[in-house]
Amino acid sequence: MSSLEEYASRFYHLRAYLEELPSRNISEPEFYEKLPTELKYRKKINVIYIIDGNDGIFAHVYRTAPHELTNYIVIQPTVPGETADELIDVVDELVAKTLDPEKTQYSSVDEMIKILDDILNKVVKIDQSLKPNEYKIIKKRGEISHVIVSSEIFNAIRHKIILEKVYLGVLEPLLRDPYIEDISCDGVGPIYICHKIFGTCKTSLEFKDIDELTRFIIKLSERTGRPVNLRRPIVDATLPDGSRINIVFSPDVSLRGPSFTIRKFSKIPLSITQIVKYNGLSALEAAYIWLLLEHNMSVWVCGETASGKTTLLNAIIPFIRFDYKIVTIEDTPELYVPHENWLREVTREGEGGEKVTLFDLLKAALRQRPNYIIVGEIRGAEAYVAFQAIQTGHPVLATFHAGSVEKLIQRLTSDPINVPKTFIDNLNATIITSAVRVPKLGTIERRVLSINEIVGYDPIEERLNYIAVFEWDSSRDEHVFRGIGSSYLLEQKIAIMRGFSGRMLKRIYEELEMRSYYLQLLIENGVLNYFDVWNSIKYAQIEGIDRAIEALESGVEVWRKV
Repeated sequence: MSSLEEYASRFYHLRAYLEELPSRNISEPEFYEKLPTELKYRKKINVIYIIDGNDGIFAHVYRTAPHELTNYIVIQPTVPGETADELIDVVDELVAKTLDPEKTQYSSVDEMIKILDDILNKVVKIDQSLKPNEYKIIKKRGEISHVIVSSEIFNAIRHKIILEKVYLGVLEPLLRDPYIEDISCDGVGPIYICHKIFGTCKTSLEFKDIDELTRFIIKLSERTGRPVNLRRPIVDATLPDGSRINIVFSPDVSLRGPSFTIRKFSKIPLSITQIVKYNGLSALEAAYIWLLLEHNMSVWVCGETASGKTTLLNAIIPFIRFDYKIVTIEDTPELYVPHENWLREVTREGEGGEKVTLFDLLKAALRQRPNYIIVGEIRGAEAYVAFQAIQTGHPVLATFHAGSVEKLIQRLTSDPINVPKTFIDNLNATIITSAVRVPKLGTIERRVLSINEIVGYDPIEERLNYIAVFEWDSSRDEHVFRGIGSSYLLEQKIAIMRGFSGRMLKRIYEELEMRSYYLQLLIENGVLNYFDVWNSIKYAQIEGIDRAIEALESGVEVWRKV
């Protein structure tokens, strides 16, 4: 493992930043290549970690006082001095003059970077005799021909130009940081983030005036293929890396200037073992969901905004039989399915073609003979089709915005969805998630509050009956199982499918315990990667849970066997 001193010896800008800290009364930070989750429980924070070790991008996170927001400082190659902007503008103009758009052909990011490198080597010369912060602008016949800089400034210029020309400029370090969940710009001023470890932070990146911010947002929206303007001041779109962005452009709508919010998504989803390890739900709850999905039950993950619905949905998808055909339907691509037979469909806004809605895609999915339909988020008339799909034997997984079973039923049976109450018992189970303050830890965590089985509709009392099979005990931060004999789905549905009846019913609970034990063994063996977990579950589906447990206990790396 490399130390902070080693990185500082490689990167001038990091070394210069560290040398400034004493003058700002900031002590030497702790250094991490990867952040341990345990840091979220600390009251005092002063750490530096790597965002991109190749490009020399680091983050310094520190908190000066409990009542103040945590500071997030981006440390990256930067041209020093008051004339930095002038130098960058000169080089940018030289690059623009040298670059011939008609003759320049590239098919990948790497090719584009190579083209820019070739041009920069022509217009920017390195003189090792210059000090790190020195440079010269050379003119011929009254026009600037090239600049001469130190190697440190050359690296900073290259970094700035490539971020602007190839990537997303000022936002790029934040987009590369795997620990950031959300990025928000509220107008002129600093950019804020929601950090997985440190919560809400104020970054060192900012827009100084409305003109700068406006230019950036117009350029950003053009990169998404949905340019924003005064006639269309609000835009929802997807960035090249798959992140979701919402832009509010109009000055009479966003009074502090144009604003945007970016919801980032990990390229590799969180695995179910990661969520269990950090007590998002218990291994027994995960085993229960495994049994439901392996037996074609329809399950909806419900919760309020930012409660972890999509994260949990992605984590439980590997429980579906590995040989099933799965169709996913989304407004914005957020779901990941590791199965080979996966049909991925997204809606279309209608620009340049006919509008295609979730409702349209869900109707089409019924003719595609899937084993499972997964809807990214149900929010409107498509709910009616989803229940029709369940009635016709197509199990549906989905997320839904509701904080309890009662609110779920209320929203489904009211405008604009209007699903008849008699339809709702076609849904087998709901998982209620929430972001909650855990008293024992003193932090905000995501927890599964309950897993509920929909038993049936009572026409006399005109209400839906359901059973909370699992509930979260906030005082102990534990997930409580109501015990053997409490599950309608296990006893009246899955046990019958498995050929268990009468005195044999307890075997379905034994199966539940075995799957829970298997998941715990995976955690003990450090199997946390999404794809390793998927392969381990696939192994258990092929070989049987008994043999899978025996293999793990004897030291077999089951995630490498399929």
